[in-house]
Amino acid sequence: MRTLSLLLFLLFLVSCSAQRQTTESTRQSREKPKNIILLIGDGMGLSQVSSSEFFKEEPSHFEEFPVIGLIKTSASDMLITDSAAGATAFASGIKTYNGAIGMAPDYSEVETIVEQLSGRGYSSGVIATSSIVHATPASFYAHSRSRSLYEDIAADLVDSEIDFFAGGGLAFFQQRSDSIDMISRLKERGFTINTESLTPTRADKQGYLLASDGMPKMVDGRGDFLPQATQLALDQLSKNNWGFILIVEGSQIDWGGHANDAEYLIGELLDFDKTVGLALAFARKNKETLVIVTADHETGGFTLAPTSNDYNSIQPSFSTGGHSATWIPVFAYGPGAELFGGVYENTEIYHKMIKSLSE
Repeated sequence: MRTLSLLLFLLFLVSCSAQRQTTESTRQSREKPKNIILLIGDGMGLSQVSSSEFFKEEPSHFEEFPVIGLIKTSASDMLITDSAAGATAFASGIKTYNGAIGMAPDYSEVETIVEQLSGRGYSSGVIATSSIVHATPASFYAHSRSRSLYEDIAADLVDSEIDFFAGGGLAFFQQRSDSIDMISRLKERGFTINTESLTPTRADKQGYLLASDGMPKMVDGRGDFLPQATQLALDQLSKNNWGFILIVEGSQIDWGGHANDAEYLIGELLDFDKTVGLALAFARKNKETLVIVTADHETGGFTLAPTSNDYNSIQPSFSTGGHSATWIPVFAYGPGAELFGGVYENTEIYHKMIKSLSE
């Protein structure tokens, strides 16, 4: 009888322990993030990601993500998207036509996640190795029928709720066809503007315009601009107790693909991988940050093929100078990451970010 009673008591303890573990697991899976870091490797398909294993001495940071998904990237009017329609899908959760910045197919403006979260007290930032008014970063703060209207997009940045930006594009703010000095207007909005270096300040709003148009290539000596700008943004935006959203674009992975230049592409990809590692390190320490890494589309039809018939040697190759329709990987870490597994449309990146903050 004593043996039976002891056995029943032990089973009760095991049951209680399992229930506590299940409850804790459920609680953790339902935790919502305070912050979101969205890293976009423009033009980065799975082969580009894979190059971080074969052309990097230390392990790739892409291997550290516990959740991986795939997105479909078609635009509303084309099977193959461009960066404007692709980034608008991320920023606003809608399919639109190629070339549209924050616009629906009927030319109506659509609210971006930056605008939505700024209204709730969040801070926001955008970083790019292109011009800061280029298609991908612009889609998070601007509204334009055409991605090529750079001066109009620069004016939208001045009037936006963005708190931190870093990239190129100085010419679109101070050498404009309308002669308007947008740098002065940014300063009137409370920004400190630096056109020389990534020097931190105590200002609540910080802008860095370090090239006339796009930033230099990695192979031409850009150095650690992208990870340093990302760290600077994290230091600044994390001061907001409500939270923040930061968009970081490795813009020139795409440009290397368009040029069918493997050295250019891989150099940009490894720089992006380094920045991904920095974001993950922040999230691990912070414990309240959701990190998402993806791309708007693939560029170049990039492959890692063998050199001749030597299966122990890799020769990168390309099949197009444009974009491709291939599905794109999504990597997620942190509270809310479980939402990003599976196969879904690119518009779901927006909806999943919003859902993660709402649960």
